[in-house]
Amino acid sequence: MRLFDATFHHISVTLGKGDVNIIKNSLPEDGFPIVEISSESLEIPVLSDVDIKIERAELVAIMSPSSPSGSGKSVLGNLIDCLDRPTKEQVLVKCRDLNRMSDQELAHLTKIEISFVSQTFNLAPHLTDLENVLLPTFANLKINIDQEGRAREPLEVTEPHNRIRHRLGELSGGKSKRVSIACVLINNLVILLVDEPIGNLNTRTGAEILRMFMGLNNEERTLVITTHYPEITKYTRVVLAKDGITQYN
Repeated sequence: MRLFDATFHHISVTLGKGDVNIIKNSLPEDGFPIVEISSESLEIPVLSDVDIKIERAELVAIMSPSSPSGSGKSVLGNLIDCLDRPTKEQVLVKCRDLNRMSDQELAHLTKIEISFVSQTFNLAPHLTDLENVLLPTFANLKINIDQEGRAREPLEVTEPHNRIRHRLGELSGGKSKRVSIACVLINNLVILLVDEPIGNLNTRTGAEILRMFMGLNNEERTLVITTHYPEITKYTRVVLAKDGITQYN
């Protein structure tokens, strides 16, 4: 089953007061930038000629081969994660057109289907690792379930045989990354969007994190990773994003 399908041309992103709207523009189809961010008179090209299809249980990396910023991979990630949606063109997640969904339906889709692992840890510093993992359960409570036991399970996946109940100040960068991954695993969603999973980690820890994601993919989870680290190309199908143009490797 195809989980994600995006095809769009001539899209621009207009920055308003506190919101982002994607609108179709009138540029010709002969090599001009076709996704732009506009703020008053300022226009910045982002993407062009996007046609991406991701199947169920795939492991896909969206990467920029030369420059870590300005390639358009973050915009692609936002579209897959349903943070942005075009108003004229088509983005499908599990055969559902984002353009035809209400805000409530979109919020429900992301709640039950899509998890996002941020490059930053996004953990509450005053809570322990176990308490941080418990936080997402309040948005998806299950009746008659031992919540603490439920939180220990993803911690065992990401940090086996290690003591829990550490506060963030007591954790290394690699351990904090593992806790942030456990936070998105607890609700057992099938689509994981991961932003720079090995950024700011040493080589050994980065390799361990990648092996963990491969294990999650073997459990029939769909993983989409945005990165500029070439090491990841050994494990995934790669979509190159360079200067706003996407192509398959």
